[in-house]
Amino acid sequence: MEAENTAMDASPPSARVGIIGGSGLYEIDGLENPTEVSISTPFGDPSDRLVLGRLEGVPVAFLPRHGRGHRISPSEINVRANIYALKSLGVERIISVSAVGSMREDVHPLDLLIPDQIVDRTILRPRTFFGDGLVVHVGLADPYCPETREILMRAAERTGRTVHRGGTYICIEGPQFSTRAESRIYREWGVDVIGMTAMPEARLAREAEMCYATLALVTDYDVWHTAEQPVTVEQVSANLARNIDAAKQTLRYFLASLPPRRSCSCGSALANSIITQRDRIPPAVRERLALLIGKYLQ
Repeated sequence: MEAENTAMDASPPSARVGIIGGSGLYEIDGLENPTEVSISTPFGDPSDRLVLGRLEGVPVAFLPRHGRGHRISPSEINVRANIYALKSLGVERIISVSAVGSMREDVHPLDLLIPDQIVDRTILRPRTFFGDGLVVHVGLADPYCPETREILMRAAERTGRTVHRGGTYICIEGPQFSTRAESRIYREWGVDVIGMTAMPEARLAREAEMCYATLALVTDYDVWHTAEQPVTVEQVSANLARNIDAAKQTLRYFLASLPPRRSCSCGSALANSIITQRDRIPPAVRERLALLIGKYLQ
């Protein structure tokens, strides 16, 4: 690993794509010229040092969501710092790799699913960069970037695994798994998979004008399936180990087929979303959030 850099270097490193690794994915193999960077943000420190390099010719930044050694609980992840750090590197697209439980009979463990909707059941996590005198309302009707999702789906299908196109990811607070009653209710709502990390990642990525998509690795049937044992850490870990190779293959195929420019609307999500009169935005807020809103305040 090359010498560590910081965000204050004269020539800071950069990346086009950010990969947030979830349970079981703590590093990316095959990165060319890997470099670790420590980045401090106005919201604190990210989960860990970011690793930058090139994969399939594309500059990428990898961040283990739970930190090396899986030491950060879902509710304790500093998501604002994670997203802001990736934004500061120039990242335009984020791929989130996440372990999930299936809420459908036909979505089996070891399948892959690329969700297109989210139900947010978290209660303890900061979910916006804004406030403190600055009111911003971004659109979140489609929380996942359609363009990035389509590229990711085609990449996943090339692995030969069963891939489900679309679906609703319900994000619970955790860190406990669901009760049977909760699991039955979620099934009645019509959700497809369950996890603990998609929110507020998707919200904050939209506020940071970055494309966001999730590669969901199905590991279990939660606790609703009467013919299956209730989900356990051992079960999740075992199936994750079998899914990681497919995840890494998918990421390579995704990067290899990435177009040079975005054609979606994610990159202008704030254009008509800042409600506060420009002259009423507190100077300290302007300075702290210049990376996100600076281009709209000129």
